[in-house]
Amino acid sequence: MEERERPSTAGPTHGTPEAAEPDDREPWAPDLRLGAPTPRVALVVIAAVALVAILYAGREVLAPFVLGIFLVFLLDPPVEWLARRGIGRAWAVLLVYLTVIAIVVVLIAITAAPLIAQVRKLIDELPTLIETIRTQLITLLERLGVPADVVAAIRDALAHLDQTLGGMDPSMILPFLTSIFSFVGSVVAFLIVPVWVFYVVRDRPAVTGGLEAGIPEGWRGEVRAVTAITTNVLGRWVRGQLVLASAVGLATLAGLLVLGVFVDPIFLRFSIILAVLAGFMEMLPIIGPIISAIPAVILGATVSPLALVAVFLLYLGIQQLENTFLVPKIQGDAVELHPAAVLFVIVLGGAVYGLLGAILAVPIAAAARDVYRYFFRRLSDHRSDLARAVARPPGSLPPAESP
Repeated sequence: MEERERPSTAGPTHGTPEAAEPDDREPWAPDLRLGAPTPRVALVVIAAVALVAILYAGREVLAPFVLGIFLVFLLDPPVEWLARRGIGRAWAVLLVYLTVIAIVVVLIAITAAPLIAQVRKLIDELPTLIETIRTQLITLLERLGVPADVVAAIRDALAHLDQTLGGMDPSMILPFLTSIFSFVGSVVAFLIVPVWVFYVVRDRPAVTGGLEAGIPEGWRGEVRAVTAITTNVLGRWVRGQLVLASAVGLATLAGLLVLGVFVDPIFLRFSIILAVLAGFMEMLPIIGPIISAIPAVILGATVSPLALVAVFLLYLGIQQLENTFLVPKIQGDAVELHPAAVLFVIVLGGAVYGLLGAILAVPIAAAARDVYRYFFRRLSDHRSDLARAVARPPGSLPPAESP
C-alpha cells in the first residue's frame, strides 16, 4: 500500500494545540488518510455508474458469464498452484479443464440414469401421495376437534386439488423441473463460456497488469486493496459453497439410504432426487435448507409418524453439523452476516436478478461490507487505526468501531 502525505492547507502548526498528538495515537504511524475527492474521482464514479447501468440493461444475456465467473474462482487456484511449479499457464488451464471434465463425466454417469428414473417415478406416484396426505390431514383435523364445517371445506379443496393433479398431463411438470435446474443447463447450452473462462484464467496476470497500468499511480494502492478484499470474499464463498453443497448432498443421500433400510423403503425410491435438491438449495443460506427439507418431510408424512419424525431429525441434524463444524472451517467470517441481513439481501437479489441474484446477493453484500470497513478506517482520524487497517490482510478486517 502506497503511503501518501496529505497536503497541508494551513500554516505552520509547530507549538500549537492542534499539532499535539493525542494520547491514543502513535506518533510513528504514517498519515494514510484519504485526500479530498477530485474531479477525476467524480469522472470514475460516473463511469462506474454508467457501466453498472449498461450491465443491468443487458442482464438477460449476462447469466452465462456470471456462471463463468464462478468457474474462474474455482479454476484459478489450481492453475496458480501448477504455474508456480513451472507449468505454463495455458497447459495448466488445459490440465485443470481435463480433470474437471473427467469428474463431471463420472458424476453424470453415476447419477444421471437413477435421477431421471426417480423423477419419472415421482411424477407417476404424485397423485397417490397427494391422496395419502389428504386422508391423513383430514384424520388429524378431526382428532384435534376442528369444527366440521371447516373440515368439510378443507376436504373439498383438497379433493379439487387431487382431481386436478390426477387429470394433469405429467409433461406439465417438466417445465417446473427445468426451471429449477436452468442455470445448470445454461453451462451446457452456452459453449462460449468455457472458452471465455479459459482465456480469463490463462491471461489473468497480464489482464490484471494491463488494467492496473491504466489506473493513476496514486490510486493503485486503493484499487489493489478493494480488489483483494472483493476477490477474497467471493473466491472463498464460491469454493466454500461447492464444498458445502457436496457435503450436504452426500450426507443427505447417506441418511436417506439409512432411513430407507430401517424406517421405510420410500426414502430409497427418492433418495437421489432429494439429495440433489438438498445440495442445490444449499446455495441459498437459511431458506434453502428449509425448502429442501419440505419435500422429504411431506414424503415421510405419507408413510407414518415415525418416518416423519425420522426424516425431520435427519435434515435438522445435517444442518446443525454443517453450521457448527463445516461453515466455520470452510468459510470462516468471509461471508458472516446477520440472519436478518441475509434474508433481506436474498429477497432483494431475487427481485433484481431472479434465482441467480438471490444466490449471489449474500457474497456481494459481504464484499460490500468489507470494502466499507476498509474505507471507514482509511477515513479515520486515528493514525494507529489506519496503520492496523492496512497491515491486516484484505478481507480480514475486524468490525469497525462506531464513530
